[in-house]
Amino acid sequence: MLGLMQDQPLLISSLIDFAERHHGDGEIVSRRVEGDLHRYTWAGVATRARQVANALDAEKLGPSERVATLAWNGYRHLELYFGVSGSGRVLHTINPRLHPDQIAWIAGHAQDRLLCFDATFLPLVQAVHARCPTIARYVMLCDAGKLPADTGIPNLVAYEDWIGKQPSTYVWPQLDENSASSMCYTSGTTGHPKAALYSHRSTLLHAYAAALPDVMSMSARDSVLPVVPMFHVNAWGIPYSAALTGCKLVFPGGALDGKSVYELIEGERVTYAAGVPTVWQMLLAHMGPNELKFSSLRRTVIGGSACPPAMIDAFRDKYGVEVLHAWGMTEMSPLGTLCTLKNKQLQLPPEDQMKIRMKQGRAIFGVDMRIVGEDGKELPWDGKTYGDLQVRGPWIVKDYYKADGPPPLVDGWFPTGDVATIDADGFMQITDRSKDVIKSGGEWISSIDIENIAMGHPAVQMAACVGMKHPKWDERPLLVVVKRPGAQVTREELLAFYESKTAKWQVPDDVVFLDAIPLGATGKMLKTRLREQLKDYKLPTA
Repeated sequence: MLGLMQDQPLLISSLIDFAERHHGDGEIVSRRVEGDLHRYTWAGVATRARQVANALDAEKLGPSERVATLAWNGYRHLELYFGVSGSGRVLHTINPRLHPDQIAWIAGHAQDRLLCFDATFLPLVQAVHARCPTIARYVMLCDAGKLPADTGIPNLVAYEDWIGKQPSTYVWPQLDENSASSMCYTSGTTGHPKAALYSHRSTLLHAYAAALPDVMSMSARDSVLPVVPMFHVNAWGIPYSAALTGCKLVFPGGALDGKSVYELIEGERVTYAAGVPTVWQMLLAHMGPNELKFSSLRRTVIGGSACPPAMIDAFRDKYGVEVLHAWGMTEMSPLGTLCTLKNKQLQLPPEDQMKIRMKQGRAIFGVDMRIVGEDGKELPWDGKTYGDLQVRGPWIVKDYYKADGPPPLVDGWFPTGDVATIDADGFMQITDRSKDVIKSGGEWISSIDIENIAMGHPAVQMAACVGMKHPKWDERPLLVVVKRPGAQVTREELLAFYESKTAKWQVPDDVVFLDAIPLGATGKMLKTRLREQLKDYKLPTA
């Protein structure tokens, strides 16, 4: 017997309709690339999203055709989120931090038909457009009549001219909820990137889950600053959860330095922010010397890479901000876990709570996870046993766009490439990437643990730990450090800093100081490139 409920498809257009109808006066604030602040409302987003849909119809783009963006977090990008997907096309957010060769390859692989870009990225578009034959229209996200002269880009139009003459009425099509809505390419360091192709259904389910109290806890009472870029897994789904809840959205544009982010947080009374550790490092580095405090910020979600304990301590103890550790992947839309304490853990001593907060957290509803051994058998949740982390759920990929590479699923589970433990309460902790784990004398050493300890030293700005070949132990850890400006620390002082913090056999064999550690397009350390950089280095054997 079937239930007698109405059959309504889960569509992205329903999110913007809801935001307009029930939170139409909710504010959207954007720092534009021109430097000024732009203000309007959810009702304005909805109106202009419909104009975007009409403009796409005028371009004669068919269903499921791809519309690419190279853009910062801002109001026009938000309009494209809803206007493109809502009208049945596929929004393709491209990471502008990728190499131009990769961008050209990605646009060709996706067969993008139209590209919308911020003026900041004009030189990038000029460099790649001749290698993007499928793109028939270029739209610069700028005011009417503000196109630069002689760009050399064919069929280029200003965004406000492009949508300005379009009607603000539009009937959103009733799509199959499993229709593709957006796509993001992984920023893999080897081989070509692969595309995760999201659906309307997966996006809405993820938006519901992300807004839950034990996850991002977003509501109409919040002022939310997504510092995580909209080109990085759809800003972790925040634009969709924001429309679902009607919260105030504050966009930083391309100004991600500590001073700019702090001024935006204070000026717009931001209560909740989300971003990767590198951004918060810049923020804290600005606040400390200037003796600044937060007047409104209460919590921040930090993901993308492991958050150092020193950063959690600084936010909590100096500024009264709760840090929520998060983990996910492009292939997971991206959220998989978020670290909020359970009721029984609220009475634990601070040092015991910190041990939990350092973990990547509990699975949110919609994500099932397990750890398995080399034989593929599931391992116990005891917080000690390491295994390969696998996940499954309604917003996790079952295959890549165009089925690139071998099928990713193993017995219905997606292998994340992470090595992790899961404790009895379901808290998962990433101990390493399977390709980065250090195996010394048959024992595993977590490079993340080694890095986190180093980050607790006041002279260390950034630290990476990589395994180096050793004649006796197979591999031994090497610590690579970037010192804070003006700070001094020696190899011996850093190695001594590990005393009593980890087992002696896990202490790095040596320290190398560099001016910079190579970072990828999403701010993660590129250990493959770092190893290549250190290929001639020899560990001391004495």
